[in-house]
Amino acid sequence: MNKYILDKEVQEYIKAHRELSPSAIALRKSPFSNVSSSEIATQIDGWQRSVRKLPTWAYSSNIYYPDKVNIEQCSSEHTALIKQMLISRDSRVVDVTGGFGVDSCYLAQHAEVVIHCELNAKLSEIVQHNSTELGVNNLICLATDGIEYVKQQEDEAIDYIYIDPSRRVNHSKVFLLEDCEPNIIALQAIFLKKSRYVLYKLSPLLDISSALIKLKHVKYVLVISVDGDCKELLFVQDKYFNGTTHISAIRLFLDQIQTHTFTLEEEKSTLVRTTAPLTYLYDPDVSVTKAGAFKSIAKRFNLYKLHIHTHLYTSDTLYTEFPGRIFHIKKVQSIPAFKKQNTLNKANVISKNFPIKVDDIKKKFKIKDGGADFLFFTTDADGIHIVVHGVKV
Repeated sequence: MNKYILDKEVQEYIKAHRELSPSAIALRKSPFSNVSSSEIATQIDGWQRSVRKLPTWAYSSNIYYPDKVNIEQCSSEHTALIKQMLISRDSRVVDVTGGFGVDSCYLAQHAEVVIHCELNAKLSEIVQHNSTELGVNNLICLATDGIEYVKQQEDEAIDYIYIDPSRRVNHSKVFLLEDCEPNIIALQAIFLKKSRYVLYKLSPLLDISSALIKLKHVKYVLVISVDGDCKELLFVQDKYFNGTTHISAIRLFLDQIQTHTFTLEEEKSTLVRTTAPLTYLYDPDVSVTKAGAFKSIAKRFNLYKLHIHTHLYTSDTLYTEFPGRIFHIKKVQSIPAFKKQNTLNKANVISKNFPIKVDDIKKKFKIKDGGADFLFFTTDADGIHIVVHGVKV
């Protein structure tokens, strides 16, 4: 950590040039003897990456940015707020895989103390500096192995362990929990011996049912999306819990939170009705589909499915609180009828439970992207391929 970067004149220079290209800044000669042009470029790149993802950091003074990979891998402020809601006030938390410390800073706002463990001593120093600038005074940064730190604690000395295992090992992506670093499957017994709760931040690509077999005492699973993009899965272990796991699909968009909670047993036992498209078409958010709430979401809002395997829903009633996009249906056509009668040369094309991909559909029917019209190419309850033309509610 080059502390000269925090000098007033350097910070003013960075602020004055932060809208410029970092690569262009890196090629310039630095106006400072103690700060290189590449270091200035790193700070500008970090600010640009943080504007949307970490606005509190971006618009606070004297924030020091690490290498871009640390910002790419950290949580956003939106998802960090969800984690904050999961812990009790005045609790003791250990963040085993600290990173850039976004989650640690938000957890600290509820906790009595958060121990931020990070093997990278430079990154640990950066997080300690930034937390002080942000007024987070109960965050203790240790440049140490978080697993070894936990092992050294007395049994039940920790209230919450938070861990974000690395899904990139030896420069290759891994997909099984036991292949991540650290191996949380092998370590969960130790975690639950040292703490009451364990929070795991896991990949949105992970199969939830498979993970529930390997992770014991899971009380909650949270599937979090931000603006239509599934960002992460959170598994919450409670060492004393042996009941049914509740799964929550959480949709964050336009500064709103929509939640749908269900159990796998409820999903399995729910019967779904099918019908031809009615007045409104409901397209569920990615958090709902990733969570696997295909039937329970229909039950909650009294919706019909277009086809048992088509994850599109319909109703004559408008449910504005539905977690997903809602469309007013203008027309429903068979594929031959659409081919003969279509006059739209510009629309947003969606393919669901349909044998042709979006790009091929657009090419076949000569449709360009954009506009207010949406065309859903799908399958109806009778197994017939149809096109549903709708506009957003």
